[in-house]
Amino acid sequence: MGFDQTGRYLLTISHNGRGVFDSVTWKRVARDDAKAYPIKGFGIGIGPVDGDKIPVAEVDYDTGILEIKCPTGSFGLCYQSGMITVNSAK
Repeated sequence: MGFDQTGRYLLTISHNGRGVFDSVTWKRVARDDAKAYPIKGFGIGIGPVDGDKIPVAEVDYDTGILEIKCPTGSFGLCYQSGMITVNSAK
């Protein structure tokens, strides 16, 4: 997963396709079932970020954790065991 450069949209990529979430409401605003895996650390956006090359991070398969911060630094996300937690900036 990764944020667009503004931090407004979160792109998620999995074996089930791509999704885009609005970080203000956390509602999904776009979905594509087609397989489109990241290439060299970047995913291609859909919906409101259509065509954007978005830097993405992958799960650390040793720990099962994925942590990222939004570009503005105002919050971060932690994925673990199928759940995403929003953490405020410290």
